Amino acid sequence: YFGIVLAYNNSDYKISQSKDFLLNDSIRIAESLRGVGFNLGGIVNLKVGRYFDFRTQPTLSFAERKLLYKSPGDIRAPYTRQIQSVLFEIPFHIRFKSEPYNDKRFFLVTGVKYGVDVANDSRSRDAAELVKIAPSDFMFEVGAGLQIFFPYFIFSPEIKYSHGLGNVMVIDPNLPQSNVIDRLVSRSITISFHFEG
Repeated sequence: YFGIVLAYNNSDYKISQSKDFLLNDSIRIAESLRGVGFNLGGIVNLKVGRYFDFRTQPTLSFAERKLLYKSPGDIRAPYTRQIQSVLFEIPFHIRFKSEPYNDKRFFLVTGVKYGVDVANDSRSRDAAELVKIAPSDFMFEVGAGLQIFFPYFIFSPEIKYSHGLGNVMVIDPNLPQSNVIDRLVSRSITISFHFEG
């Protein structure tokens, strides 16, 4: 069966600092701040036996992440840079469902997700003088939720955690803010509302 999904996402980067971070004298703090966004997409669900489903959810995701920098001896507030993305994402999930009880059943879901940023102009505008971000990403996902059965559709709230499997930062020795970072790994928490028929 098919459906639609509406979701809220909260995203950031896991930062690994490079050896140049300790040696440089212009940046004292480099960290990631969370940003919020939303997702809109479709659902294709294939039942595999009584308790398992194979699912894919082609989704358009609007996400925002922020990088914060602070210079030593600078009394001003730290400055932040926004990295906004419009991602076309294709997840592939396996879902395990419990026995139904009172028209409800719990489920666990896990899988992988591939995403590509289709907003090339925003990526270069927001991050060109800070860091360069790769246009594609591959992530592992795990989550849980609840199916609620109504006469004509199934409503399923779900919470899911996503963690990148690779470094999305493109190394550029000409960018000082980029040199203090060795790796940027995408992370996201998504709260979804599924409507399935």
